[in-house]
Formats: sequence, C-alpha cells, structure tokens
Amino acid sequence: MLRIHFDPEDLAQTTLLAEPAPLWEALLSLHMLQVGDGPVPFGAWRTRQRRWLSREIVGPLAVLAPPVGYSPDFLTPSVGSASFDEAVGVMLSTPRRRVRTDLARLAPRSGAGWVRQLAQPRAEAMHQLGQSLRIYHRSALEPYWPSIRAAVHADYLQRRDQLAAGGVGALLEGVHPRARWRDGVLEIAAFQDEELWLNGRGLQLQPSYFCWRQPIKLLDPDLPPVLVFPIRGATGLLRATQGPADSVASLVALLGRTRAMVLAQTVTEVTTTKIAVACDISLATASHQTRVLREAGLILSRRRGKSVLHTISTLGYAVLEGDHLWSRNAGGLDDGSSSPGAGRSLD
Repeated sequence: MLRIHFDPEDLAQTTLLAEPAPLWEALLSLHMLQVGDGPVPFGAWRTRQRRWLSREIVGPLAVLAPPVGYSPDFLTPSVGSASFDEAVGVMLSTPRRRVRTDLARLAPRSGAGWVRQLAQPRAEAMHQLGQSLRIYHRSALEPYWPSIRAAVHADYLQRRDQLAAGGVGALLEGVHPRARWRDGVLEIAAFQDEELWLNGRGLQLQPSYFCWRQPIKLLDPDLPPVLVFPIRGATGLLRATQGPADSVASLVALLGRTRAMVLAQTVTEVTTTKIAVACDISLATASHQTRVLREAGLILSRRRGKSVLHTISTLGYAVLEGDHLWSRNAGGLDDGSSSPGAGRSLD
C-alpha cells in the first residue's frame, strides 16, 4: 500500500490539473499499445496505431516504456502547461547523470544496446529518442488530442465539483476505488508498501486518458510529487478529428447548423455569452439552444455567479464525434488480458 503523508502546507500546495500532460499521455499510451486491455476505450485506436506505426519507431520506445514495471522518470518531467515540443525539449535536457541512473533501473530487455547508447555521453541517441517521440506523437496523439483534452477536462469539472462538495479528502479518495484518506494520509492499496512524505511540496494530481485502472507515480521521491490517475470518461469515444468545423458539418442535417455549432462550442466549458459571440447569434438564441441541448441530455449546465456554464455530456460528445459505435465494435475485437503496471514504484 502506498501512503502519501500530507501536512497543512502540503494541502495548501496540492493542485488538480485541468489539462492532459502530453508526455504522460505519450508514455501511458505506449503502455496501452503493447497490451490488449481496455478494448472499449483503446481498441480502435490501438488497431490503427499497430497498423500505421513502424517497428523502428515503436520498438525503441517500447524498451523504455514496458507495460509492466518501471519506466524512466526522466521521460515525464514536470513542465507545467508546456506544449509537446517544449516538454520534449525539457526531457532531452535532463542531466546525463540522472538519465544513466534512471536507465540503470530498467529490467534487462532485448533492447539493452539501445539503453546503453542513451546512457553514453554522446547526444545522438537522445536526439533519436526525441525524433521517435515526435513521430509517435504525430500519429498516436496529435490527431486525437481534441478528444483526449475534452475527456480530461470533463473529468476535471466533475472532480472540481467533488472538491467543492466534499473537501480535499473526497477529492483525494476519488483517484482510485481503493484509496482512503485517514488522518492526513492518502492510502492507495493498488501499490506495494511505500511511504511518501511530501514535506511541504504538495501533490500534483494529473488526470489522464491513457492511465488504466490505477494511478501511477514517479519512483524518485526527490522529484516533484505527481500522482497520475485514470479519468472516469474514457469510454470508447477516442477518435481522430480535424477540428470542430468538421464535426459540426456532419451534424448539420441532424441538428441544424446553429444547434450543431452550439454543441461544438461546449467541448470545453463555456458561458452562454461566449457561445452567442462564437456562433454569431443573439444571447436569447444561445440560451434557447442550450436549453434544448440540455433537455436532450447532450450538454450539462450549471450556474456560477451571474453566468451559466455549459459543457458537453458523454452522450453529446458521442453525437459530436459520430463514430463511437464503430470504435466500440472495433475495440471489441481485441480483448487481451495483459495488464500495464500500476506505477513506476512497483518494481
């Protein structure tokens, strides 16, 4: 069992992220690419990537991201709201001594030669790692990022409401069904026995689309503490998109142009006023259209002060994405039973 110890300063410094972290999603999606778990949320995506990505790209990355056990901490640096390219730049600038320390913790694998190259002082192997990650990202993540971002943000909104209603303890217990908050300690039974003392640093709570079933954390206790946990809304709606305009075009015949545009605006939480401006309609029309969509179960609305905030529901997102039933059926063809590691500290 993992026990994370908080003091009052840690609670004040604990944060809940509203956006997916590009390098965490890259690492965890590599885990899911190598197994057959989660056929509904990941099956169609996995089938496409196994067909499109070459072994020359995936092979070296898979050596660093085994689905069970430890993956090097330097692959997921703390980068705040950096873009993918910025995050890769930070990762590639990791001090070589730390890279060697992390790589030494990897279990022996067939890619030992590649690992030795990364540990050497020369920069060629690290440059190759960066290029492979960028190619992988362009195929496996970038086309799906609107779907990933929308699902993570919807999860964030639910947990923010959970924090408001139940306090920090309820928020922390929500990261896993077997998590318990007791006397300033977060206990998570999904891990092996370990004590993590935050010592005033707080804890960064990072929701993730590709995190599967249980949280994951960094192994090194001296690094900024982060707990990555699975979102509740990874339900098979992941697909490549070209942007809101293309999604709207396929809905016009069904919903009408104005209502389809309004639905697309709610992929991220938005006020009625912003909907009216974005869609070039009156405030009264925007209010009417959101009421119709809400009554149909396609969006959720809540009041904050004088504003009403709207966000797309799971059903609404399925309608907007259009091919969720195909994704569900395609995913059902792959029902392997290998399980990715619950955390980097499990070895």
